[in-house]
This record gives sequence, structure tokens and C-alpha cells, in this order.
Amino acid sequence: MGVRQQYDGIGEAFEGFKSLPLMRYGEVPSFLGMVGDVTGRSVLDLACGTGFYSRELRRRGATEVFGVDISGEMIAAARDSERREPLGGVRYEVGDVAELPLLERKYDIALGVQCLNYAEDIAGIERMCRRIHRNLKPGGEFFVLAQRPDYRFDCASLPAYGFRCEPTGEEAEAGPRVRVTALLDPEPISILGTVPRREVYEECLRAAGFRDVEWVPLSVSQAGVEKYGEDFWADLLAHPPLVMLRCRA
Repeated sequence: MGVRQQYDGIGEAFEGFKSLPLMRYGEVPSFLGMVGDVTGRSVLDLACGTGFYSRELRRRGATEVFGVDISGEMIAAARDSERREPLGGVRYEVGDVAELPLLERKYDIALGVQCLNYAEDIAGIERMCRRIHRNLKPGGEFFVLAQRPDYRFDCASLPAYGFRCEPTGEEAEAGPRVRVTALLDPEPISILGTVPRREVYEECLRAAGFRDVEWVPLSVSQAGVEKYGEDFWADLLAHPPLVMLRCRA
């Protein structure tokens, strides 16, 4: 099943992912912290899903946000959120990042949250990177969040944080194939994907013209520590399943 079909089948339930402890107190504050101040800056949100980060960065002062996702159902849910609670300055289109055209303007910032890892192969990752690079201003920043390439399925407490992650036993060109399950109530949701190796990300980004490639570790917010205590997060921080990347055009 392709990535479009997988995400079309999830639809609005995808919003629930952000309520799970790993997302709410790990991914979201870590990623927003890495992106930093977006006041007065334009944002290209790739694989935007239901528009969570698009809307959050608009609230935080981004002047214009353009969200692109391959799933029509995800984009429909994103547009519905904008209709229900209009922020203005946010628009969404269905599109494949690997086929992203040269847009009418260049952006200050691009986001790729669980985006590059859905390419079919290494050439597909590089193609995505090239398409993103040419739509950024010179010096524009690209922020990536993905499964950690050297994750060894060694975070025993992962279900406590809202997820299961299992190797399928298959190896794609870019790295191992995995099944990630979000333990949502009433029904868990599983997604199949690839975990590209570190050098695959680095080489594809550099081949596309990106520089200053830097890996950034996941952290847990103070709110998460206050809610659950430090011991609860120890396994996650020792064996983080997610990692971030930043680079410049």
C-alpha cells in the first residue's frame, strides 16, 4: 500500500497522534524549539498532514504558510480546520513532494516532518531534497523530523509513550522497513515506512545543495517532566526513536 493510501485511510484520526505522550511532550516541543522564531517569515510545510505545524507556526507569527501533502484526505481535514477556526495566511494543496514544482515564490523555511522517509528509494529522497532546495531562498532553513536511523527497537517503554515500532524484516535500498503503530483509543493505527540510514540523509541533502547539515536530538519538555516525572522519560531519552535535522539552502 502506497503512502497516499495509508494516510487517506487515517484522515482526521491523525490529529490524535499529537495527543500521545511521545508527540505532545517530545516531538512537538522539540521540533518547535529547533525551528525557533518564525515571526515575519514564510513557511513551506511538506507532508503537512492535517496542518498541525502549519497552523502552529502561523499562530507563532509566520506571515504565510503553504502546506503540501500527498493525501487528499489529509488536505481535506487541514482545510476543514482552517474553515472552523480561520487563521488566514495558511493554504493547502494536494501534491507529491518528489514532484514539487517551482512555486511562485521562494520560502524562508521548509519543514519535513516524517516526509523524506516515504520516498521509494535513495534517488527519490534526493529528488525530494532538490525540489525543496529550489523553493527556498538562499540561506533558507530546512528542518526535518524522522525516525532515528540507528534506532535498534530498544526502547522497551515505547508503548507507555503511545507507540509500538516493529521491524518488518525487509530491507529497502535506503534502510530497514518498519511498522509504526500509534496506540490510539479506540483503534490503533499502523503505518509502514522506511528508516533511511544517516549517510543517506546527509548525502542526499548535500547533493541537493544543502549545507550546514546538523543532527539535533529529541528532548522532553518541562511540562512532560512535571506531568509524568523524570523516571518515566528515562528509557525514551536513552533510546530515542525520533531525531531531527537542520540545514541551510
